[in-house]
Amino acid sequence: MAASSGDETRTRLAAERTMLAWWRTGLAALAVALAVGRLLPEFDTDSQSWPYVVIGLGFAFYGIGLFVFGTLRGAQASIDTSPGAASLAIAGILLGLVTAALIAAG
Repeated sequence: MAASSGDETRTRLAAERTMLAWWRTGLAALAVALAVGRLLPEFDTDSQSWPYVVIGLGFAFYGIGLFVFGTLRGAQASIDTSPGAASLAIAGILLGLVTAALIAAG
């Protein structure tokens, strides 16, 4: 029995939602990276800031990894990746790299 076009559409939409969930988690990781790497050292004046920077950088690279993995997983699921989706993936990765640079420069 062949799959109907409705089944294929539901499968494609589910794969797109999954890719977007990976991206959304990546954005959350970048927000945590900024909070840990830049904000927490400002509140904790009694200790050294390097542990916060290291943890913040870890979250930044984790967020970048989530963007990459989500995009690759979406490509494996045969999602029709338009130039807009590819641009958003690249923007997320660049945002992660800038976040890491901001944390490291602090």
